[in-house]
Amino acid sequence: MPQETAPARPAAAEPAPSATTADEPALPAATLTDETETAPPAALTPAAAAAAESTAPSPPSPVTERPAPRSHTVVTKELAHRTAETDVFPARWTRISDTRFRFTAHWPAAHPFFGPVDDRHQDPMIVGETLRQASMALAHAEFGAPADTHFVMWDLTVRVDPAALLLADAAEPVEFDVVCSEVRRRGRGLHSMRTTMEFRRAGRLVARGTGSTGCTSPRAYRRLRAGKLNALDTPVPLLAGIAPQTAGRARAEDVVLAPADRPGVWNLRVDTGHPVLFPRPNDHVPGMVLFEAARQAATAASGLHPFLPGRMTAEFARYAELHSPCRIETEVLEDHPGEVTVRVSGRQDGALVFTAGLTSARPARVRSLS
Repeated sequence: MPQETAPARPAAAEPAPSATTADEPALPAATLTDETETAPPAALTPAAAAAAESTAPSPPSPVTERPAPRSHTVVTKELAHRTAETDVFPARWTRISDTRFRFTAHWPAAHPFFGPVDDRHQDPMIVGETLRQASMALAHAEFGAPADTHFVMWDLTVRVDPAALLLADAAEPVEFDVVCSEVRRRGRGLHSMRTTMEFRRAGRLVARGTGSTGCTSPRAYRRLRAGKLNALDTPVPLLAGIAPQTAGRARAEDVVLAPADRPGVWNLRVDTGHPVLFPRPNDHVPGMVLFEAARQAATAASGLHPFLPGRMTAEFARYAELHSPCRIETEVLEDHPGEVTVRVSGRQDGALVFTAGLTSARPARVRSLS
């Protein structure tokens, strides 16, 4: 969730040398970001981002394994790109090697935005937000990305077992292992990498996730976003939202969808004053807002309450601009008995901004004894 959103990786991207080993988990590709930027404009390919730098990027340098772990590192709100400590979910990590890390996280039973979806389950979206924060923390502290780096998440995939994401277990810390692969360097800093994570609570597998992230310097970002940075100083019209219950939210201020002209389609509702979705000024719509829009659209289109996604994927194609209407379109599929999949896409000015897919189990029907 950024707070900048993640752009989809263009098909023409240069192949990245892999830093994985044969025993590393292979998970489907996925995306997510914060100051992670949302899918960048079509021009923001890895090659274009590199060209925006004043000097050519250095060739990828090999990542050497360090067998000896070190003492743990604390995840600060600065490393996680959050402005409030209560919004930081990874707590600390220990290095296992140069590409492997072990984290401890805390998923609170109550949170202003990532709160429970019903009286039993925590919000599955907290898994993606934890992945996003941990990826940025590692990019800064372990891979040399400067503090003013702009992050772009190209893709995100999360698989969750909702039965293991219970409110009753919220006090139990979450342990998760991280593998960093496809690591590409720019000089001593970071050009891009993929993070793959496995989450466990009290020894039980809760979720798996993966996402790829790119890094852009402030100078290159200013060149790429020339003409768009003035959006920071211009108020964004706040649309009236749909009913919170329809979107699967408890509070009207957390709704990111507004009515549109036909069923299954909504307009993106952008509230730049939201303390979690927009923790700091941004010149485009954060990726977390788009990912949440996909979840709310899937809930509204499917009619499931709660909509508990066990699988979530997203790919970002370009930045979602603040001052142009963004349409959220859905297609409901029921290809497998007992579950429903909703395909979601966002379009702005006729161009595709992002695509997502969310799958939830249908509640079992209870037979009446009468």
